[in-house]
Amino acid sequence: MSDGSESERTFDRVWTVRFSDTDPFGIAHYPRIVDAVHETSDMFMQEIGFPFWETSHDHGFGLPLVQMDFEFERPMRAGDEVTIELTPSLGTSGVRFEYTARCDGDVTFTGYEQRVCAEQGGGSAVEIPDDLRAAMEPYATD
Repeated sequence: MSDGSESERTFDRVWTVRFSDTDPFGIAHYPRIVDAVHETSDMFMQEIGFPFWETSHDHGFGLPLVQMDFEFERPMRAGDEVTIELTPSLGTSGVRFEYTARCDGDVTFTGYEQRVCAEQGGGSAVEIPDDLRAAMEPYATD
């Protein structure tokens, strides 16, 4: 059991960098890295029972992206197996997905996506519903 200072578990997935993900220099191109990050958040939301493609239809809210930032620490190349770790940090009406990516134990990039919980149809920000909060909390940091 966690002492509250760290999440009880993390969500991570392995992204294999494909040749088609690289630029002419053989390095993973940043738009493909952004795609891999978005896919990671999609996978996380599905894992906790709130796939993005169902939240607005089934629950009446969404988690639109309002800000993102990344720092690249070392290049990734075709064939690299990159573990992308996602840790949510919950606010009242928003969640920040923190990312750390590693290849062969070395950090390749860190970053975050800031998302806000908003009513379906572009409405105003609302509090994160209790059931979504409960689903994220086992992975969350304080």
